[in-house]
Amino acid sequence: MKLRVVATVIGAAAVALVAGSPAQAAAKPYDHKDPYKTGCGNSARVVKTAKVNSRVDGELGTIKLMWSGRCKTNWVEVKVGSTMRGTISVYAADGRYDQFRFKAGNGGRHWGDMVWANNMCAWGGVSVQWGSGAGGQNGAGTTRKACR
Repeated sequence: MKLRVVATVIGAAAVALVAGSPAQAAAKPYDHKDPYKTGCGNSARVVKTAKVNSRVDGELGTIKLMWSGRCKTNWVEVKVGSTMRGTISVYAADGRYDQFRFKAGNGGRHWGDMVWANNMCAWGGVSVQWGSGAGGQNGAGTTRKACR
């Protein structure tokens, strides 16, 4: 009998713990999809911009936080040197995010996948490197938050 009571108490505590913990933000229809393959990029506009900088080499390029009013999504586009590779990140205020790795090439123009961000803030960032990435061959940029 005591074993059943202990098991019931432990089970109830586990349910309470799960119920009281914050849930992961649920994925939305356009999350992690290419904005141009879905058509969301056709009517997009830039809502925030920032510079991509290196401690050693100064300004390396630009980062743009994009917004599609039709799809209610944000994503990040960057323009950097064509020999640079890196990671593009976009974040929504509810905890969802996307990270996209890009290779050198494409004339230095790259974009990441989308996250849905209707009626909330979003922001983005990029980290880049070239050569070995050591000795200052790297840089980064982050946009301010844009709230829609």
